[in-house]
Amino acid sequence: MPRRFLQRYIPGPDTLKRQRSLRFMAPLIADPGLWLLTRRSVANAFSVGLFCALLPIPFQMVVAAIGARLSRCNLALAVGLVWITNPLTMPLIFYANYRLGSLFLGTPVREAPIHLSTRWIAEQMHVVLPALFLGSLIMAVLLAVLANAGIRLIWRWHVSRHWKRRQQKRRRRRALVEAEFDE
Repeated sequence: MPRRFLQRYIPGPDTLKRQRSLRFMAPLIADPGLWLLTRRSVANAFSVGLFCALLPIPFQMVVAAIGARLSRCNLALAVGLVWITNPLTMPLIFYANYRLGSLFLGTPVREAPIHLSTRWIAEQMHVVLPALFLGSLIMAVLLAVLANAGIRLIWRWHVSRHWKRRQQKRRRRRALVEAEFDE
């Protein structure tokens, strides 16, 4: 991953320290190790952020921040990736997780009624929750592992491509210099 591209869009610790609502997190934000953009810190941040995003729990961002602190990965990426499950995408993602969990548990999938109500949801929770949690856990682990491996491969490819371009430039320069000396 291009470090400069990521640095352009990720807020720095100074920006977050100035916000009054985040003052209680000042010790966490001040740790420079949580703001590094290395292959390892970015790949682990993707793992932590996507894992937390797919869990059907409240306060996903807090869990992602704690996970970033424990795994020493980039805090801003880990917390930002939680927003993959936003109010628009959450129903689709959690329904897919529920269907996967139902498949693994061997239980029939409950279809939602045409007119969805909170009463129906409350009545079905005891049936739906085990499948939802299992499916979410399976998808979270799978996506976290794939994201970590994928980011590491992309980062490695990007660095090797950059080094090959540098070598080609050096060869061209040498060829030009040798051509000038030969004349």
